[in-house]
Amino acid sequence: MQTDLRSNINSTSASVLMINAQGIMISVLGQDFFISYNRIPWLQDAPIRSVLNVRMSGPEAIEWPELDVDLEIDSLRHPERYLLLIKHNEFDKVQANFSPINFKSAKLYVGCGTFLVI
Repeated sequence: MQTDLRSNINSTSASVLMINAQGIMISVLGQDFFISYNRIPWLQDAPIRSVLNVRMSGPEAIEWPELDVDLEIDSLRHPERYLLLIKHNEFDKVQANFSPINFKSAKLYVGCGTFLVI
């Protein structure tokens, strides 16, 4: 009897397949997903070494421990079900994807770790 080690590894692991200017392609539990930096901005400016360090965090989640980023696998399969939120500190909650902003006429106010675009 022959054992297929590749299928065993793919069913229990997470790995980065590709990194480009728009995001990263990862393989999780044998399925491939593209994660846009628009969706997970914490990965965009992270060191490549840290982005490559992805692992399973239980049976239904993955994590980048050096970046303190955790994702449920279901959010990769069904991103439309998950509202994007950015928390700058425990008191803030800012929705990440508002309608498009005209930055030429926008004013940016920054204070106490939060931002507001008017």
